[in-house]
Amino acid sequence: MERMAEAVPETDAQALQNFLSNSPWDPDAVIGHVAERANDALGKDKCLLIDETGIPKKGEKSVGVGRQWCGALGKVDNCQVAVFAVLGHSRHAAPIDCRLFLPKSWVKDRERCKQAGVPSHRLKYLRKHDLALEMVRTARDRGIDFTWVGCDGFYGEDPDFLRELDQMDEIFMADVHCDQMIRLEDPQPHVPPRRSQRGRKPKKLKAQSASIRVDTWVHQQPSSAWQRTRVRDTTKGNLVVDMLHQRVWLWDGKEANAHQWHLVVRREVDGNKIKYSLSNAPSDTPLVRLAFQQAQRYWVERAFQDAKQQCGLDEYQFRGWRGWHHHMALVLMAMQFMLEQRLQNQELYPLLSSADIVSLLKYFLPKRVADQEEVFRQMAIRHKKRQAAIDSAWKIQSRRLARAYPNS
Repeated sequence: MERMAEAVPETDAQALQNFLSNSPWDPDAVIGHVAERANDALGKDKCLLIDETGIPKKGEKSVGVGRQWCGALGKVDNCQVAVFAVLGHSRHAAPIDCRLFLPKSWVKDRERCKQAGVPSHRLKYLRKHDLALEMVRTARDRGIDFTWVGCDGFYGEDPDFLRELDQMDEIFMADVHCDQMIRLEDPQPHVPPRRSQRGRKPKKLKAQSASIRVDTWVHQQPSSAWQRTRVRDTTKGNLVVDMLHQRVWLWDGKEANAHQWHLVVRREVDGNKIKYSLSNAPSDTPLVRLAFQQAQRYWVERAFQDAKQQCGLDEYQFRGWRGWHHHMALVLMAMQFMLEQRLQNQELYPLLSSADIVSLLKYFLPKRVADQEEVFRQMAIRHKKRQAAIDSAWKIQSRRLARAYPNS
């Protein structure tokens, strides 16, 4: 905030800090407005992509912080994790909602949550999958007309998550891991008849067909089964991959009937990298359409990259619930501004990027006059704050010494 106030005319660091940390404005209202504008800007045949991002943090005070998987670091570390809903169309993607994940250690510590300002209705443990479903429902309530939901293997590996989307009448394209179990025939689950009068009467459902790992089945397929498919245009030419498609059954061992879904497998032409996905799209959906839907998740990472590098998604020092959500609402609003500028100027500047827009804004937006008087004024403010921090540290040390050596 101090650096912003030094650059932007007629601003004050404390006022900016209060605006984000304490002001009562509703971030959900801002995010809802962003979602509506993104919906209008992106046109038809949109997808809602679910993904998360980790934000490294030190200490224990920042709301939701804890040792958990952080994708930004590629390991388990101290961080906050947020689940995002990103609206996508072709090569454009805009984040339109987000949820902060609260680990169990936070939900169980009510006093810690109270100090961080977590509202009472959020004092319950929700999995990331639950947060994702919340955002899907919220998007529908806001009138966002996406055609399908896309997600990575973390969400796709959870059978309850996929079945909930299916029950919500949402078409999904979900990546799954190589150990995903599938069935090539309808298992027709039923309770087997009792074979003798001894023992208990059978109650558990059993399948009539065997299951197989998806990677095992793929390796059994002949080369002729793969179809070379063009997915999309890229800066390096057409993206062409080999695709494998099969209708398969999924059964969780409890349902009365199994689900028959699409298995979509993608293999890079010049390598062995393979991606597996499941979809409940209509049975007559062409493979080229399924391949396109599977490839759309690529744009989520590009959106996160722009959000972090150009809009400061991970550059904040707020510890409280309200400040975190205010910051994210403004980041989503900035991302929407970027999207609209690219769309409005795509004919004249087809390669316009978020980095280009930031460079233009830095040049054209008003700047605080940096004359000699202003330079010394800002230096005096910095020195005053540094001295206050030094004095505070000495006071804390003096109190600790007094408690440790009361008679000295």
